[in-house]
Amino acid sequence: MAKKKGIDLFGDDEDASRSPSEFEALLNGSSAPTRRLVPGDRFQGEVLAVSGQEAFLSTGTPTDAMMPLLQMNEEEKPKVGDLLDVVVVRSSDSEILVKRFGSKGLNLDADSLEEAFKMEIPVEGVVSEVIKGGFRVKVQEQKAFCPLSQMDFHVTRPEDYVGRKFSFMITKFERGRDLVVSRRQLLNAERQQKEADFLKTDQVGEIFSGQIFRIEKYGAFVRLENGIEGLIPISELSWGRIHHPQEVVNLDQSVQVKLLRAEVSEGRLKASFSLKQGGNVLDPWVSIAGDYPVGKTFEGRVENKQNFGLFINLAPGVTGLLPRSAWREAQGDVNYENLNKGDVVQVKISNIDQDAHKMSFAVPGSDDEGDWQEHQKSLNKQNSGSFGSGQFGSLADAFKGLKPRG
Repeated sequence: MAKKKGIDLFGDDEDASRSPSEFEALLNGSSAPTRRLVPGDRFQGEVLAVSGQEAFLSTGTPTDAMMPLLQMNEEEKPKVGDLLDVVVVRSSDSEILVKRFGSKGLNLDADSLEEAFKMEIPVEGVVSEVIKGGFRVKVQEQKAFCPLSQMDFHVTRPEDYVGRKFSFMITKFERGRDLVVSRRQLLNAERQQKEADFLKTDQVGEIFSGQIFRIEKYGAFVRLENGIEGLIPISELSWGRIHHPQEVVNLDQSVQVKLLRAEVSEGRLKASFSLKQGGNVLDPWVSIAGDYPVGKTFEGRVENKQNFGLFINLAPGVTGLLPRSAWREAQGDVNYENLNKGDVVQVKISNIDQDAHKMSFAVPGSDDEGDWQEHQKSLNKQNSGSFGSGQFGSLADAFKGLKPRG
């Protein structure tokens, strides 16, 4: 794309002779915005320079805007100092492309299409039909082909694009033959800019609103309102154990998620989110001590069986361990060795670590048996102590003074 080089931002000698107050009034009269511009933004900018087939406008940002002047005669071309009502077509940190507000796009013939191709200027086109491998697009009166993969990031229903107008980049131009265009190139550029802004402004731990747009067995993909996409791992969809994300979310479902991680990998933003920490799903461990007091007995279901014990689930997100040692000497009707996944069993809460989200169980009635065992140990210790260090002092002392028979 042609770039602005060596342009005198203050125009001619007449501009240089203006007083500071006149310049201040000129700036105050401009309605150019001060925030970063994005495609679709409308503003009024002053023409700073006209060079060949390009005009450069003030934007109120460090980057000036470029407006193509293709097919304009000299009378139609804007002049330095004109205030134009324009709309942003493309925006990045290094360049801003605009067109006049209300224009139907560039009225392009073959020469202008070739110029747009060389200058990398987006063109507007209407999707006319779905054909093998992609879409037929009408760019003014010219036929163009857009491959299926170049229409969008994910195309699930090609027929939904027919009859709609989009901006495209010309990726292949051969005079007298069909054009090849890509909408995805523009989407990629917009996404890269959004991702860069996201990394600068948004922090891990923030809450966002979004929509589920894709579901896989390992998680669900969410698209935020600002266009950023990321993965919700299956472990972050629910506080309880689930086997597939569809148990929790559906396509197009609106959700609230928490940002867990955001980094650039291989030129792309990799972001992961949590649904269960997004504020809409109650964490059962917040009130665990009140809901499941230590010493109380509850009914649970065997969730997993290991050599060291049984994992028992009491409620969604509330699972604890019944150690093998806890039932080894237990007596009762339940044969814990024969329990399998899905079996229902009674367990007693023995310990809770709220911060670590861990809970351990005991066999109901085991406290009474434990007290009896501790009582027996205590008695044995007392008897041993009185016999060894009491009246006789030791076993040897007890036998002193005894005379052998005969």
